[in-house]
Amino acid sequence: MIFYTTYKNETSSEWVTFVHGAGGSSSIWFKQIREFQKHFNVLLLDLRGHGESKPNLKNGFKQKYTFKSIAQDVYEVIDHLKIESSHFVGISLGTIVIRQLAEMHPTRVKSMIMGGAILKMNFRSQILMKLGNIFKYVLPYLVLYRFFAFVIMPKKNHKQSRLLFINEAKKLYQKEFIKWFKLTAEINPVLRWFRQVEINIPTLYVMGQEDYMFLPSVRQVVEKHYKTAELFVIENCGHVVNVEQPLQFNSAVISFVQSKA
Repeated sequence: MIFYTTYKNETSSEWVTFVHGAGGSSSIWFKQIREFQKHFNVLLLDLRGHGESKPNLKNGFKQKYTFKSIAQDVYEVIDHLKIESSHFVGISLGTIVIRQLAEMHPTRVKSMIMGGAILKMNFRSQILMKLGNIFKYVLPYLVLYRFFAFVIMPKKNHKQSRLLFINEAKKLYQKEFIKWFKLTAEINPVLRWFRQVEINIPTLYVMGQEDYMFLPSVRQVVEKHYKTAELFVIENCGHVVNVEQPLQFNSAVISFVQSKA
């Protein structure tokens, strides 16, 4: 089973589960834990190959990674902890894992909060993926990751997010990075399906105004999925909303979760 940590709230029966993105770990939620624990039970996960979910898993995950298998890892933890249903908060690629989990086990997902959500790979991100695929066996993965981090989070005020993700990515093995990178091959059909099909689960998209690669497609999807989806845009903020503007992020997400509890 992947590594997890729980923070209990003795007066609440509501759970909030945090899912990080590729190259991150549960440590990226350090600005959320204290605030969320005041109101809810909190579950933090390290996705396979990340954070603490790697030493004992090296042999167990020789198979190809898919969004379904990664979502199933998350399901196994909530099932093990006997969590009937949880609100899920994700960042970046973690939002795809949450949506995949909601497709597979909809009764276990009470609401979805999608921070820096990826719903469509625009032209620039498609080029990035192509470059990554060409160079993934040639360049040290950290060189690629640094480059991606600068393209996705280019501004001075994105520096903290950039450094956090680069430092977390340093803990990945090259093999692990390649497995995760190969996931991008299945990303387009998966995202196309998610854009087309509105799932009957309350969803809040929390996006940075400067998240120029991913915000436009999220706006379009929220307009289409108006029955279940809301959009909250944070000014002066890039892709990693929970790190760059934690006060606004925490306030918006906590009030959304409380309204759906």
